[in-house]
Amino acid sequence: MNNQHDHLERNFTGYGRHPPDPRWPKDARLAVNIVVNYEEGSEASFPDGDGHSESGLAEGGSGGFEGRDLAAESMFEYGSRVGIWRVLRLLEERGLPATAFACSQALERNPEFAQFIRDSDMDVCSHGRRWIRAQHLTEEQEAQEIRRAFDSIIQTTGRPPAGWYCRYAPTVHTRKLLVEHGGFIYDSDAYNDELPYWTTVQQKPHLVIPYSLTNNDVKFARGAMATGDDFFAFINDAVEMLCREGAQTPKMMSIGLHVRLIGHPGRAAGLERLLDSLVRRTDVWMCRRIDIAHHWLQTFPFGAAERS
Repeated sequence: MNNQHDHLERNFTGYGRHPPDPRWPKDARLAVNIVVNYEEGSEASFPDGDGHSESGLAEGGSGGFEGRDLAAESMFEYGSRVGIWRVLRLLEERGLPATAFACSQALERNPEFAQFIRDSDMDVCSHGRRWIRAQHLTEEQEAQEIRRAFDSIIQTTGRPPAGWYCRYAPTVHTRKLLVEHGGFIYDSDAYNDELPYWTTVQQKPHLVIPYSLTNNDVKFARGAMATGDDFFAFINDAVEMLCREGAQTPKMMSIGLHVRLIGHPGRAAGLERLLDSLVRRTDVWMCRRIDIAHHWLQTFPFGAAERS
């Protein structure tokens, strides 16, 4: 096997039947990380010279014609103008931490939210410079996008992003480029586990903190959820099961939010009920993604989890 490409080898066993005890703080049965995806202003648009309007993860009902889609643009603007502040209010009222999966161009276009990050302890995982599919880029273009996003987030928020997450999927080059860049603690371009894990990239250890499109409000845009109660019931069921299992095998859970989706009142009501349920639990560690990364680095340095 070529060690430079170990991270591209598929692994169907992972930790197996007996995963390591992550030893979360306060003996929590579950670590929960709320992720606020912030993409508004970084999507494809005519003003940015893309030649088409992005409609992904929006309300739908537009499109079906050639040219600039002002309705789709307006749906994205809702997230940055209204949705972000509703979601942040719900989190702040309950003293709950969250991680921003932020596109750097989106932060550049909303200085007020960038300042909020500066003034708070919200950590940032770079979601790219723009909300685009990396598969459309050459390796050199992708490397440039990674550098530009990293530098821009430092400029807007005052600190570097700790992690990296592509739109939907990385390329075969992404993880190598992140390691070559050297500024990232982890990436979340994986959906294959409920615990962090190490991989090797060009013979160097690299931490992966898996994400989830399952425990995610994308289901509203894809027709799998219709009401706030749908969101609450599905995510709460996942929390309940993971906490039951956590008596023997504690895990982590990501909850993915998009402010142009969950930020609407009828959906945010379901998020509100979920947050109220989470703050009442004593068996859950509510944390940022950087907290999980630091805990794993300290508790399970490279190779330790696989030996436990």
